[in-house]
Amino acid sequence: MTFNGTWKVDRNENYEKFMEEMGINVVKRKLASHDNLKITLEQTGDKFHVKEVSTFRTLEIDFTLGVNFEYSLADGTELTGSWVMEGDMLKGTFTRKDNGKVLITTRKVIGDELVQSYTYEGVEAKRIFKRS
Repeated sequence: MTFNGTWKVDRNENYEKFMEEMGINVVKRKLASHDNLKITLEQTGDKFHVKEVSTFRTLEIDFTLGVNFEYSLADGTELTGSWVMEGDMLKGTFTRKDNGKVLITTRKVIGDELVQSYTYEGVEAKRIFKRS
Protein backbone atom coordinates (compact mmCIF):
# COMPACT_ATOMS: atom_id res chain seq x y z
CA MET A 1 0.00 0.00 0.00
CA THR A 2 1.31 3.43 -1.01
CA PHE A 3 0.86 5.10 2.38
CA ASN A 4 2.45 2.35 4.47
CA GLY A 5 5.57 3.38 6.31
CA THR A 6 6.94 5.92 8.74
CA TRP A 7 7.02 9.55 7.66
CA LYS A 8 8.90 12.39 9.41
CA VAL A 9 7.92 16.02 8.90
CA ASP A 10 10.43 17.80 6.67
CA ARG A 11 8.89 21.24 6.07
CA ASN A 12 5.72 23.28 6.32
CA GLU A 13 3.99 25.69 3.96
CA ASN A 14 1.66 28.36 5.43
CA TYR A 15 1.19 26.15 8.50
CA GLU A 16 1.40 28.96 11.04
CA LYS A 17 -1.29 30.99 9.23
CA PHE A 18 -3.50 27.90 9.12
CA MET A 19 -3.06 27.33 12.86
CA GLU A 20 -3.86 30.99 13.51
CA GLU A 21 -7.12 30.60 11.56
CA MET A 22 -7.88 27.51 13.65
CA GLY A 23 -7.63 29.71 16.76
CA ILE A 24 -4.40 28.24 18.13
CA ASN A 25 -2.51 30.76 20.27
CA VAL A 26 0.89 32.11 19.25
CA VAL A 27 2.91 30.05 21.76
CA LYS A 28 1.31 26.76 20.66
CA ARG A 29 1.74 27.76 16.99
CA LYS A 30 5.48 28.31 17.48
CA LEU A 31 5.84 24.99 19.28
CA ALA A 32 3.73 23.09 16.74
CA SER A 33 5.85 24.40 13.87
CA HIS A 34 8.78 22.48 15.38
CA ASP A 35 7.01 19.41 16.77
CA ASN A 36 9.19 16.83 14.93
CA LEU A 37 6.03 14.95 14.01
CA LYS A 38 6.48 11.38 12.84
CA ILE A 39 3.50 9.50 11.39
CA THR A 40 3.40 5.74 10.89
CA LEU A 41 0.66 4.56 8.53
CA GLU A 42 -0.42 0.96 8.10
CA GLN A 43 -3.16 0.24 5.58
CA THR A 44 -4.90 -3.12 5.27
CA GLY A 45 -7.69 -2.91 2.72
CA ASP A 46 -10.01 -0.12 3.86
CA LYS A 47 -8.65 -0.07 7.42
CA PHE A 48 -5.85 2.19 8.66
CA HIS A 49 -3.74 2.20 11.81
CA VAL A 50 -2.02 5.54 12.43
CA LYS A 51 0.58 6.34 15.05
CA GLU A 52 1.52 9.99 15.55
CA VAL A 53 4.60 10.76 17.63
CA SER A 54 5.66 14.35 18.29
CA THR A 55 7.44 16.41 20.89
CA PHE A 56 4.08 16.82 22.65
CA ARG A 57 2.23 13.54 22.45
CA THR A 58 1.96 10.03 21.11
CA LEU A 59 -1.41 9.00 19.70
CA GLU A 60 -2.63 5.85 17.99
CA ILE A 61 -5.89 5.69 16.08
CA ASP A 62 -7.63 3.13 13.94
CA PHE A 63 -10.18 4.05 11.31
CA THR A 64 -12.06 2.51 8.43
CA LEU A 65 -12.56 4.44 5.20
CA GLY A 66 -15.99 6.08 5.08
CA VAL A 67 -16.75 5.51 8.78
CA ASN A 68 -17.04 8.50 11.13
CA PHE A 69 -14.81 8.65 14.21
CA GLU A 70 -13.77 11.20 16.80
CA TYR A 71 -10.32 12.77 16.95
CA SER A 72 -8.61 15.43 19.06
CA LEU A 73 -5.92 17.73 17.69
CA ALA A 74 -2.77 18.30 19.75
CA ASP A 75 -4.24 21.58 21.08
CA GLY A 76 -7.35 19.77 22.34
CA THR A 77 -9.71 20.76 19.51
CA GLU A 78 -12.23 17.94 19.11
CA LEU A 79 -13.35 16.82 15.66
CA THR A 80 -15.64 14.21 14.18
CA GLY A 81 -15.45 12.98 10.60
CA SER A 82 -14.07 10.36 8.25
CA TRP A 83 -11.46 9.58 5.63
CA VAL A 84 -12.22 8.39 2.08
CA MET A 85 -10.02 7.47 -0.88
CA GLU A 86 -10.29 9.72 -3.92
CA GLY A 87 -8.10 8.07 -6.53
CA ASP A 88 -4.63 7.84 -4.94
CA MET A 89 -5.41 10.49 -2.31
CA LEU A 90 -6.76 10.10 1.21
CA LYS A 91 -9.30 12.84 1.97
CA GLY A 92 -10.55 13.59 5.45
CA THR A 93 -13.57 15.75 6.15
CA PHE A 94 -13.86 16.72 9.80
CA THR A 95 -16.25 18.98 11.67
CA ARG A 96 -15.14 20.86 14.77
CA LYS A 97 -17.32 20.08 17.78
CA ASP A 98 -16.89 23.58 19.26
CA ASN A 99 -18.02 25.70 16.30
CA GLY A 100 -19.29 23.36 13.56
CA LYS A 101 -16.70 24.55 11.02
CA VAL A 102 -15.21 22.06 8.58
CA LEU A 103 -11.54 21.08 8.25
CA ILE A 104 -10.50 19.24 5.07
CA THR A 105 -7.26 17.26 5.21
CA THR A 106 -5.69 15.31 2.36
CA ARG A 107 -2.72 12.94 2.22
CA LYS A 108 -1.01 12.05 -1.01
CA VAL A 109 2.32 10.40 -1.78
CA ILE A 110 4.21 12.40 -4.41
CA GLY A 111 7.55 10.88 -5.31
CA ASP A 112 9.29 10.08 -2.01
CA GLU A 113 7.19 12.52 0.01
CA LEU A 114 3.89 12.39 1.84
CA VAL A 115 2.10 15.70 1.34
CA GLN A 116 -0.51 16.44 3.96
CA SER A 117 -2.69 19.43 3.05
CA TYR A 118 -5.19 21.31 5.18
CA THR A 119 -8.02 23.68 4.29
CA TYR A 120 -9.93 25.58 6.96
CA GLU A 121 -12.05 28.70 6.44
CA GLY A 122 -10.29 29.46 3.14
CA VAL A 123 -6.74 29.08 4.52
CA GLU A 124 -4.62 26.33 2.99
CA ALA A 125 -1.43 24.83 4.39
CA LYS A 126 0.83 21.85 3.80
CA ARG A 127 3.13 19.67 5.84
CA ILE A 128 5.57 17.65 3.76
CA PHE A 129 6.97 14.42 5.18
CA LYS A 130 9.89 12.22 4.10
CA ARG A 131 10.11 8.48 4.66
CA SER A 132 12.22 7.76 7.71
